[in-house]
Amino acid sequence: MIEGKKRSGWVAFMLVLLPLWLIGSGGGALWYYFHKERKQALVEQERFSQAVSIPLLTDDLRKLLDVIGERNGSSQIAAANLSRTAVMIEGLLGPSNTGYAVKLNRGPADWPILQVSIAGKDTKAPALWIVSSYDSRAGSRGVEANATGLAATLAAAQAMAGDKPNVALYFIFLPHANDPESPIVETAGKFSELVKAAGGAKAILVVEAMGAGEMLWLSSRESSAVPLNLAAGLGAVHGAEDVCMGDDTDLASTLFEMNLPAVRIATRAHLAADEPDEKAPFAPTVAASTGRLIELIRRCLAPAKK
Repeated sequence: MIEGKKRSGWVAFMLVLLPLWLIGSGGGALWYYFHKERKQALVEQERFSQAVSIPLLTDDLRKLLDVIGERNGSSQIAAANLSRTAVMIEGLLGPSNTGYAVKLNRGPADWPILQVSIAGKDTKAPALWIVSSYDSRAGSRGVEANATGLAATLAAAQAMAGDKPNVALYFIFLPHANDPESPIVETAGKFSELVKAAGGAKAILVVEAMGAGEMLWLSSRESSAVPLNLAAGLGAVHGAEDVCMGDDTDLASTLFEMNLPAVRIATRAHLAADEPDEKAPFAPTVAASTGRLIELIRRCLAPAKK
């Protein structure tokens, strides 16, 4: 009888202890999981800046133009190359290299809109967005549309990885902007959604064609756009008659039509539809224009003078 009571008491004790143990171990596991997630997030934010380098730019341009080549959805090979370019961007900027946490936003036709960001000190202020496309026209390696713009934007993201800006900074890489048969408008629409979800934009710099010279060409359909007043010593503001923006075929114009404060940053006019785009750029020229791009970005990030 006494032995039965002992066994009964032990069973009752286990029935009480077991749920407590399960709750405690489960809570401990959840704590460890979220602690690990927070720790991993901190690790991803340990970014490593890389100064603009002619050898590195030369290598990036070689990979884009010679190793990858044509990149768009016009053929199976070109589509595979577009995917390879997205992988290249993610690899160069990701945790194993520069240290950014690369976010892949699903874009039209399933190619990703890649995004990296640097938090700003003023969390309520609209962010600055730097946008570049990673596709090319059909049948073209896409030198000025848009290997030089992409290489310059990648170099800027690497150089600014350690910056602590006043407002948030986003680098965005779009899969469709140069091939007229691709979903350009839909891609711009997806980007517009990202901007609105993040609280708007102080300005949007659309980077393309950075190999024609060292000085920047700034152009926008918004005459009061912030970057236009910050170009002293870096370049000049050009009107539609110089940039050929009248037909609204460039990405900056498309974004402007979506009520976004877009400014085209380049070193030449927009490529004409029948203009060849195969001549390899001079890497030192791209490096020089990239340095001016970085300075322009930093000017745009600075607090407004009172």
